[in-house]
Amino acid sequence: MVEEIKQVITDKKEESSKNNDGFKPVRKFFGKSGIVKDEYETKLLDLARVTRVTGGGKRMSFRAVVIAGDKKSKIGIGIDKGKDVSQAIEKATNRAKKNTINVVIVDGTIPHQVEAKSGSAVVMLKPQRKGRGLVAGGAVRTICDLAGIKNVSSKILSGSKNKLNNARATMEALRKLKAR
Repeated sequence: MVEEIKQVITDKKEESSKNNDGFKPVRKFFGKSGIVKDEYETKLLDLARVTRVTGGGKRMSFRAVVIAGDKKSKIGIGIDKGKDVSQAIEKATNRAKKNTINVVIVDGTIPHQVEAKSGSAVVMLKPQRKGRGLVAGGAVRTICDLAGIKNVSSKILSGSKNKLNNARATMEALRKLKAR
């Protein structure tokens, strides 16, 4: 009796291995938002060690700011925290890929001049002729490059050195663009 059961089990194992060649299907889920695409190029804009003071003492964590873009008019910014550097960067990268916007690009530049503010940072973007290049600094340059904007001039009007606020102001400026 026991031998018959063992024979049935081995027959079923052989049958199942013939059907799928011994491979199990692998499924990856990324929550409700669907699958995160790998078509984006990412750059780490800022990494800071932050502290939360609790009754028991200080708790250290890391905050990462990541820019993700496909150089074809899609750009996103992700800000997230983690217990260690790699965890913070990974979480911020996933958030940047999920929070993308489409930028209006006409002949490698933006259609019109635009200004935006975030916190104390004020950023101005101006369209430029072909061949002028990307005249921008810091966070603005990184965002415009990953968005696929080839010719643009920019100026940080506020004098703010805060990369995060400059990046947010640049994203807000790109959001304001309208095709004419």
